Amino acid sequence: MPVPILMYHVIGTPPRGERYPDLFVSQRDFATQMRYLEAHGFTAVTLSELFAFWHGKGRLPAKPVVLSFDDGYRSDWRVAAAILQRIGWPGVLNLCLNAVRAHGDLPVPLVHALVRNGWEVDDHTLTHPDLTTLDAARLHDEIVVSRARLRALTGERVLFFCYPSGAYDAKVIAAVRAAGFKGATTTNEGLATPGDRYTLARIRVHPAMDLRTFAQTLAK
Repeated sequence: MPVPILMYHVIGTPPRGERYPDLFVSQRDFATQMRYLEAHGFTAVTLSELFAFWHGKGRLPAKPVVLSFDDGYRSDWRVAAAILQRIGWPGVLNLCLNAVRAHGDLPVPLVHALVRNGWEVDDHTLTHPDLTTLDAARLHDEIVVSRARLRALTGERVLFFCYPSGAYDAKVIAAVRAAGFKGATTTNEGLATPGDRYTLARIRVHPAMDLRTFAQTLAK
């Protein structure tokens, strides 16, 4: 059963001079997209729920969708979680530990608040590097150490990994698999399938994506 995994970053409007405006989806567009999903019979699930179903455990709604949020931004709590809570849906936070600082984008209390709201937290490394360029020691830190720190921070099992900027190769996949992750998400466009555990495709939601295009991507 192929399933759409939507990829978001910041929910909001990019400030003047922002270097990466394509990482932003406006609050209005995000809310409209969630209303569309709900009205058309979709139900948000976590990667853990999806994998359990793919491996013969548990059940899924008729039209599942995974809502993933990369890096860790304050808007995950301030905007996305507030909208999803009204529907009763979880998000999946691919958390880079650089974002978790007292004055960072998503400090510890907000991470804990997301977990209490039913969000799943998955590993997105310590520093968001290109993993394909790292030696064995750095790769270990960014995959194994980051997972251990996330587990200590959240009290959660942290079962899935997300490649920073979608960069991976055979060496990186082997390291993620050896670390005990059940699967990993990429920036490859398309629907996720059970045969691609460590190269799960996602659908990047762009700021200029209108609702018709949004709807069409869910069926690709």
